[in-house]
This record gives sequence, C-alpha cells and structure tokens, in this order.
Amino acid sequence: MEATLNNNRTIFIGDVHGMLDELDALINALDLASGDRLVFLGDIVDKGPDQVGAVRRVGQLLDRTDISCVLVRGNHEDQHIRYRHHLTHTPKVARDMASRKPTLEAFQSGATDQDAAVLDQALPFWRCPELNILAVHGGIPGDMLDFPDHWDEFEHLPKSDKRKLEKIWRTRFIDRETGVFLSNSSQQPDDPFWAEVYDGRFGHVVFGHEVFMDGPAEFPHATGIDTGAVHGGHLTALVVTPDGKRDYVSVPGRMCSGTRQSPERTAPNTG
Repeated sequence: MEATLNNNRTIFIGDVHGMLDELDALINALDLASGDRLVFLGDIVDKGPDQVGAVRRVGQLLDRTDISCVLVRGNHEDQHIRYRHHLTHTPKVARDMASRKPTLEAFQSGATDQDAAVLDQALPFWRCPELNILAVHGGIPGDMLDFPDHWDEFEHLPKSDKRKLEKIWRTRFIDRETGVFLSNSSQQPDDPFWAEVYDGRFGHVVFGHEVFMDGPAEFPHATGIDTGAVHGGHLTALVVTPDGKRDYVSVPGRMCSGTRQSPERTAPNTG
C-alpha cells in the first residue's frame, strides 16, 4: 500500500504474539480515526494465548476502508508461511519444522484459509517517504549497502539478493568488524546490536523483534517498540503525526504460561 500524505496519524504497533485482549485494548486506546495508517511490525503469531484470534483481528483491520493497514513480515510469519508451503510440497520438511516448533501445527489446525491469507499479505518492509521512516521487523545488517525503494521490488530480486534482504526479519546483532548478520549462537560479547551503529542510510527505522522491557528504545536512527507484551511487559504503539511529532501509547501485557522469560535489555540513553 502506498504511503500518501494526509492529516492523520501513522501508527506502528510492536510484536503482538497472540495477545488478542491486549491488541484490542491498544486499538481502543488509539481511538482510530478515518485516514489513520496502521503498520504492524510483524510477529503477530506464536507464544501468546490466541494467535489465531490475533491474526483474525489484524485481518479485520486490513479489510477496513476508513483506515489503511499493513502487516510487515516478521520471522514468525515467515516460519508459518514456509511451513504451509512445505505441507503441500515437502511434507517431511514440514514435519521436521513442526517437531521443533509445535505452534506451527497448532496454528495450522485452528486457522482457516482466510487466516492463512492474512499472513500471506505480510510485506517484507514498508516505507513512508514523507516521514523518512522504514518499517522492518528485525533490523539492518551493517553490510547492507542497497535497499529497494518499494516493497513490491522484493519479489523481482535475484534469489541471492532476496535471501540477503530477508535478514531484516531476523537481525539483532552484527559482526563488529564486517557488519554482517549474526545468529544468536554466533554473537560475541563485543558485537554490537545493529541499531547502536546504524547510520540512517535508509531512513529512520522503526522495528520490533528485540524486546525492551523498560520501554521503547530510541537510537539515533532507529526506534524499537517491542516492549514484551507476552513477557509481562507492554504492547506499544508509536504514533507519528504528519509533522513528525511522536508519541507512545501502551497497554499492559502479561506473562503467559509456557513463555520463556525474555532477557532484560535496557533501552539506550540517547540524552
């Protein structure tokens, strides 16, 4: 969906993770007005108590005609999309995925084709040129030198370029020397979190994925708004007006049964 300047708000929502009640509370607190733009930063599925219900609520918001709404793909949406593909084409791979992650099968058993179609609508990223904002789920690897101008260019990229860009759904830490994406298992103590060193080359990045339990994290060229709703923190929205003014709206989350406590991460003090 194209971003067009209007007199209403652009609202970014952090990782929902199946927290339907909290999502409903946040939408009520936002008091959406005609012309508002709603951008989900991904990971609306998994971990929480009602992932199917959360997907259906996002689907209803996507269908509204009085606002515009987009869903940015997170690593959890990506896993579900790939799982469903493998169910049809390579069932053994699907079984292996489900054995490692039972929520894949749990969602599939409770979801309709319409629910699955909501996940299929997830965009790889979303740009808002007039606010100079790039919305991604995870982050920007330090060795990424080019970035598409529009999300629909993603499908036309060569496979190697597409796979490199897909790292934006998973990036947390990057190599201190090269800037390349690091998996959690390969991170060393002095490897930086990507947003600590990101230079703003692709605009101000609004992201989820990394949990900041003490509130939204403001970096020089990025803002993280996953505040751990499913870990007992909050579900947070970043609200930006057409003149660039920013505000946060949050509702309390809850620690869900069976959810691993997220590591405490302190939001940076940028002065």
